[in-house]
Amino acid sequence: MKTAIIGLPMTGKTSLFTILTGVHETARTGAMETKVGVTKVPDPRLEALARVFSPQKVTHATIEFIDFPSISKESLRDPSLLASLRVADALAHVVRLFEDDTVPHEKGSVDPMRDIADVDTELVLSDLAVVEKRLERLEKDRKKIKDPALDREFELLQQARAMLDNGEPLRGWTLEGEDEKRLRGFQFLSQKPILFVLNVGEKDAPRMQEIEQQYREKLLSGRSRAEVTAVCGKIEAELAELSPEEQKEYLASYGLPGSSLDRLVSVMYRLLGLMSFLTAGETEVRAWTIPVNSTAVKAAGAIHSDFEKKFIRAEVVPWQALVEHGGYAGAREKGLLRLEGRDYIVKDGDVLVIRHG
Repeated sequence: MKTAIIGLPMTGKTSLFTILTGVHETARTGAMETKVGVTKVPDPRLEALARVFSPQKVTHATIEFIDFPSISKESLRDPSLLASLRVADALAHVVRLFEDDTVPHEKGSVDPMRDIADVDTELVLSDLAVVEKRLERLEKDRKKIKDPALDREFELLQQARAMLDNGEPLRGWTLEGEDEKRLRGFQFLSQKPILFVLNVGEKDAPRMQEIEQQYREKLLSGRSRAEVTAVCGKIEAELAELSPEEQKEYLASYGLPGSSLDRLVSVMYRLLGLMSFLTAGETEVRAWTIPVNSTAVKAAGAIHSDFEKKFIRAEVVPWQALVEHGGYAGAREKGLLRLEGRDYIVKDGDVLVIRHG
């Protein structure tokens, strides 16, 4: 999963990127370059299973974060920068809510709704340029060639242009089947799922959940494929210097349920419709990321394409049952380990053993 962290200058997006990935500012050699970092998806279920199986290795799911330069007309016209943004599965837009006289806002004041509208406008204008360029080309091609596929693409792009001309991001546009395939290659920026990351000040940290709910009501009404979470970059930076036990105490002192990474990942999975199933044994305990409502045969394919092709059945057991009963033998004795066919819908936290030809 690739997530691009975007935002206006002085919002704290690079600080958040550093907190999430551990990749520091020295990794960027210029203001107009992207940085990439990979972080493990926190999953206490893996640690619990590792205590049962004592595996040679424990493998977490991962998220690749891309720290994109501050959103501007310049950054969205640079082909190499745009390419790094287009490959992202989702955007995390860091929105400044904190007040700090030592960190001036480029617009002279802190106004989250204005900043969100400004960034959306830049994404829309970038997509509009792509649509208009392609429509010009299609006009010429359709005069030379009679092709229903070109006609349909032309119709779809005209619909896209009408939405973009109205300042409307394309993420609310639902396409299916062949129409979705026709436009998939454009990788429109305003069509990508977006997570609004509200960066609050330290004094507002105890009210973080309340603030998040307020903006959830403001931002998500009428917006599809969007989510909201709140973080406090200043607190998170201090957390990075503490031991796990000290982190828990520090978070509790602010009344926070967990670190921003935990919350951000949880919301991102929900936004993208993803979940994890697990595999466990003496060799490895591992989390695998798949779409919600995936079948057992598709889950098998996430492990290896041959497992999908030669799938026979899956042994399925909830991860808690393995932990409570000390492994597969104990779970089997209690009748908690089941055999399921290819159409079984995998649940979050299922542990699978794939039987294949």
